[in-house]
Amino acid sequence: MVGETLLRFSAPRRRSTRRAATTVALLATAAVLGACGSATASTGATGQPDPSTVNLGYLVNLTHAPALIGVSQGFFQGAMPKSTTVKTTTFSAGPAESEALLGGALDAAFVGPGPAINAFIKTKGKVLIIAGTASGGAGLVVSKTIADGNFPADLAGKTLSSPQLGNTQDIALRTWLGTKGLATSINGGGQVTIDSSSGNSVSLQNFEAGKIAGGWVPEPYESEFILQGKGTLAVDEASLWPNGQFPTTVLVVTQKLLQNHPDIVNDLLKGLVKSVNWINANESTAPAAVNAALAATTGGKLLKSNVLALAWTHLSFVLDPFAADLQTDAKNAEQLGFNKTAGINGILHLGPLNAVLSAAGEATVSAGSLGS
Repeated sequence: MVGETLLRFSAPRRRSTRRAATTVALLATAAVLGACGSATASTGATGQPDPSTVNLGYLVNLTHAPALIGVSQGFFQGAMPKSTTVKTTTFSAGPAESEALLGGALDAAFVGPGPAINAFIKTKGKVLIIAGTASGGAGLVVSKTIADGNFPADLAGKTLSSPQLGNTQDIALRTWLGTKGLATSINGGGQVTIDSSSGNSVSLQNFEAGKIAGGWVPEPYESEFILQGKGTLAVDEASLWPNGQFPTTVLVVTQKLLQNHPDIVNDLLKGLVKSVNWINANESTAPAAVNAALAATTGGKLLKSNVLALAWTHLSFVLDPFAADLQTDAKNAEQLGFNKTAGINGILHLGPLNAVLSAAGEATVSAGSLGS
């Protein structure tokens, strides 16, 4: 990531064709789901009764589109035993969701790699990543005045926003600023002030009002900063990573769920694969479906069509968690002081996902040196 690849400032780019290795055809998925169908009896593979409830968390933004579709289309619930209900809880940023995982309120969650890594380290391996979900959809948007001036030096003395202290975008912003000689502190202060407490919606209002110079935010806020805030995408995060892809969202589960109810974990993965496939197979209608699910979940208004269209060009939905990039994320978080170690060997448990992909005749994804 930042500091390991050459920086390129880029304008919003057209989303590339989905990788075949991570896009399983709908018909193939149907065959897999039939062959690996959910347990319908009252006990799972371990002999323990199936849980009455599986607590699943996710964020209310476009980088969590597979979660939104999986819930709204019933893909997760449909994969479960009849006696098990998927109970969902939504969050505005990853660290709060990570705390819910650590506190036992969630069994599984869609989170950014930053909070996932933090949860793995804090629990000493009791929260594991079992799949990737989304790539792209984040970057630094600044005012036109800043972008047209002596950028990035003019950021000194200014305030930028991130969704929450220690979340994936917060780590990305602080790391990138560091490569430009602009120091920040997780305790406040530094050459650039980071507002990580206001939240994305308030930060957008502050940007529109000229109270902050910009923000490193996920979609749809990135596109709202650009269009509603009349900002400039100064750093597309995709430009900082090999092949323009990096993990934005991953699916994690607790070790307890994995050990006691592996069938339920498999069912969650079946729902995820079906959701990712549905999005990728319905390019023309998926954005509107995700938009509707997002509005229904938040009780808010639909995203404006121009915001939705621009945001969609920045996103791709893939099952690969990009192991090498996760290790880079861990190193960045350690260097910033968020984690005491960058040692995350064992964080990836991709066996169940790869079994689904193999059964469909598709290429598996690699855990690299981070697991199996």
